[in-house]
Amino acid sequence: MAGPGAKPDLDVQPKLRLDKWLWQARFFKGRGDAAEMISAGSLRLNSQHCRKPGHAVAIGDVLTFAQGNAIRVVRIRALGFRRGPAPEAQDLYDDLAPTDLE
Repeated sequence: MAGPGAKPDLDVQPKLRLDKWLWQARFFKGRGDAAEMISAGSLRLNSQHCRKPGHAVAIGDVLTFAQGNAIRVVRIRALGFRRGPAPEAQDLYDDLAPTDLE
């Protein structure tokens, strides 16, 4: 167990709670809304069902979930430090859902 002043392990990738990341990326108005959707089993993390709002996510993870009438597929590009404005939130992910080619 590392104590105060210990050097960080550079091999460990930073992680963030799933519900917090979804809230910071502005997919949900509140963390409670995100946690409820996750607990209901409506989200896949790297193609696996995930029911734990506190599950840790990292850069490169792929999330698949319903939002309104759309199915969202996003790859985490960055972990947020705060719930910022929409342009800042959009920089946290890459949208992988196919676009309509009409």
